[in-house]
Amino acid sequence: MDIQPQYKPKLVGDNSQMPFRGRGIRCGRLRPAPHPHQAETNQKDFTVRFGLVQKSSKETGYSFSHTYPAFVREAYRVLRPEGVLLCKIADYIHNHRYQWAHVDLIQAAVAAGFQPCDCIVKVRKGPIIDPKWIVAHHSRRQHCYWLVFRKSDKCE
Repeated sequence: MDIQPQYKPKLVGDNSQMPFRGRGIRCGRLRPAPHPHQAETNQKDFTVRFGLVQKSSKETGYSFSHTYPAFVREAYRVLRPEGVLLCKIADYIHNHRYQWAHVDLIQAAVAAGFQPCDCIVKVRKGPIIDPKWIVAHHSRRQHCYWLVFRKSDKCE
């Protein structure tokens, strides 16, 4: 499912208002769009670039974290009891501060009722490089996370 029809998804839809009846899906997956420095342009408005329903503004730190609560609530609604949610996510640097996107996603998922079950670290071949980062004041991370949540009190 994707909100952008030009990518020819099997289903066009918004992940905060999924066109599914509740409690019918066994497993769901989220892969948020890349953060600003992974993209091809410096345009910070993700609404146009990635089809977000909510605008990513200066007030939200130009991040996607403000979209996580609506998504995980909807994922919780459509997943079966014992259902599994897999989320690929990367932390990033913005305004010289480390942004803990994976923590934001975990907090949103727990608030929606999910049980965090696993955190898998996926290592990239190299760090994300942006030519405007002549001097880095932080470590350049070479990994992302696959977070595993369960719609259950257990993680079996």
